Amino acid sequence: MVVLSICVGSSCHLKGSYDVIEAMRKLIKEKGVADQVDLKAAFCLGKCAFDGVSIKVNDKIITGVTPEKVPSVFEEEIAPLIGK
Repeated sequence: MVVLSICVGSSCHLKGSYDVIEAMRKLIKEKGVADQVDLKAAFCLGKCAFDGVSIKVNDKIITGVTPEKVPSVFEEEIAPLIGK
């Protein structure tokens, strides 16, 4: 199980965390991996100075995520962990 936490703290909220959550939720459903990815909201991940939204895949923090980058982040960071 991959734990995917998307920051919804003040800074990330203003940078579009809701849109990132929705894009990731849609992609997880399309890929049929909802049983392998635990999508959660998280409060500040401590990377507020970076552009875009911060997310955490298991213990790895990734910054600069936008809805447009969700597919590549999924393929590079999540897919290898679930064997997709």
